[in-house]
Amino acid sequence: MAQLRDPERGCEWDCAQTFATIAPYTIEEAYEVADAIERGDIGDLKDELGDLLLQIVFHSRIAEEAGYFDLSNVVDAISDKMERRHPHIFGDAEVGGHHLWEQVKATERRQKPGQGGALAGVALGLPALARAEKLQKRAGRVGFDWPDATGPRNKIDEELAEITQATTDAERFDEVGDLLFSVVNWARHLGVNAEAALRAANGKFERRFSAMEAEDATFADRTLAEQESAWQRAKAAE
Repeated sequence: MAQLRDPERGCEWDCAQTFATIAPYTIEEAYEVADAIERGDIGDLKDELGDLLLQIVFHSRIAEEAGYFDLSNVVDAISDKMERRHPHIFGDAEVGGHHLWEQVKATERRQKPGQGGALAGVALGLPALARAEKLQKRAGRVGFDWPDATGPRNKIDEELAEITQATTDAERFDEVGDLLFSVVNWARHLGVNAEAALRAANGKFERRFSAMEAEDATFADRTLAEQESAWQRAKAAE
């Protein structure tokens, strides 16, 4: 990467990149890792992990050039973090587990200037459903949560009514966001990961739609009723 970023003999494209321009590729590569895992393609997983590692090297090289940190600092930082958050393995704590991990994380957040709140540090770059769930979990740790699934389920009905009552595009936009947030909250109380559930639903739709197209080359010219019949056949076939 140092050679690729060399101002005189490097690659023009690589030299022009910044943290901001590389960030979308970093996110994309992380999703491709997840996709390889979901498909059970181990060979592809190896390749995608390499692509993701390249992103870490890329960001680290940009930082090194600016005098911020280098790749060894990145590795040291995560090693130190793993030791801090596993005091039952590397320290004197007798009992470990995820609860202890979260306690250590909360302590670390409080020690950062301006990041002591319960919602501090929830990454803006997360997918919206995943970020909603994380925000809700954080709020729940300080007691701001429904006691069971009944509350968020009723909230969905309330939000649906507010969408119906909305009279402007801005109001509908706002209320649909509230509805989606409430659906994530209900799913969380049911023990369902909303992000994973929607990915599965996307995959299901894609499979069934592809099956309909494979069944009939003139699918796009069919009436909606005929297409619905084809959908039901594809659904039954699964």
